[in-house]
Amino acid sequence: MTLVATVRYLNEGTEIEVPLGTTILQAAQRAGAPEGYACGGVCACSTCHVHVKKGLDLLSEIEDEENDILDKAFDVRATSRLGCQAKVERPGVIEIEITRESYDAYFNEHPDAPRPAEGPAAKR
Repeated sequence: MTLVATVRYLNEGTEIEVPLGTTILQAAQRAGAPEGYACGGVCACSTCHVHVKKGLDLLSEIEDEENDILDKAFDVRATSRLGCQAKVERPGVIEIEITRESYDAYFNEHPDAPRPAEGPAAKR
């Protein structure tokens, strides 16, 4: 039996079950959630910055390299993680809020993607 976790994207109203070892960015891509990844998910930018609203303890520990990149991000909180670095390590429910910075990066990278009319991802 493969152990899984549920990753829920709060503003998108979507969730997905993923096997342990999956990153938050990989889960977003599988769920169709608009999380940015300008560097391709290699911890070289902060465009996959998310706020973990629930389940922070289910994710891998934050490492120095990720902290260094988060220093360059906007609206950093105690629950901030880079989606490309935060791996699901334990089963349970993880609730994610994608940041404005990540939405902006995603829609800049995908200009033809439909943008919601309301909420943090709405065009301003």
